[in-house]
Amino acid sequence: METIELAAAHTDVSLWALFMQAGFIVKLVMIGLLGASVWTWAIVIDKYINYGRARRQFDQFEQVFWSGQSLEELYRSLSERPTGGLAAMFVAAMREWKKSFERGARSPIGLQMRIDRAMDVTLARESEQLEARLSSLATIGSAAPFVGLFGTVVGIMTSFQAIAGSKSTNLAVVAPGIAEALLATAIGLVAAIPAVIAYNKFSGDAGKLTARMEGFADEFSAILSRQIDEKLQPRAAAQ
Repeated sequence: METIELAAAHTDVSLWALFMQAGFIVKLVMIGLLGASVWTWAIVIDKYINYGRARRQFDQFEQVFWSGQSLEELYRSLSERPTGGLAAMFVAAMREWKKSFERGARSPIGLQMRIDRAMDVTLARESEQLEARLSSLATIGSAAPFVGLFGTVVGIMTSFQAIAGSKSTNLAVVAPGIAEALLATAIGLVAAIPAVIAYNKFSGDAGKLTARMEGFADEFSAILSRQIDEKLQPRAAAQ
């Protein structure tokens, strides 16, 4: 009895000690979950910065676009540098507009369809960039608890084997092994909870930004449609 109490007194139950005392498989599970947690926070920081930048760029572009500046001047200023979001959709539509008129476009319907298709392609590409790596958050959020549970099950099985070998059910003998096993579940939850919260948050943000681009596409398509009618109808009447 005194030997067991002495061993319990010298048992280190700190997190680092529990990790070091864990079995090989449990250690691999813990390391993998810690890596997933680091990857989750890297995505969170990246998305937080990128979405904030995208919102500012959207606001700045809309302010300039609706200020009454000539579309030709705005196109020339934006086409000379890399663009994204609303600006990329505007440049794609204007590029198709200019190419079509340079080649002598005659069909208003065909020109409108080409412009809409150019904006749709740009919208799909921009939406894909906004949603990039969100699937990783969803995967970590759904899989991490089960991976941690797997480590816990393996750890508890190892603990029971140690109990059988020592032929003692004293709490001082059982507790360290079970604590090592439960640490894997705890790390799994630490990785999963932020991933789930971040996925829901950024999925909503991506949806709002995509909706803004879709709304701009509809408005700009209507503007170009009116200009197409003004340019092509007199030409069609003259013919």
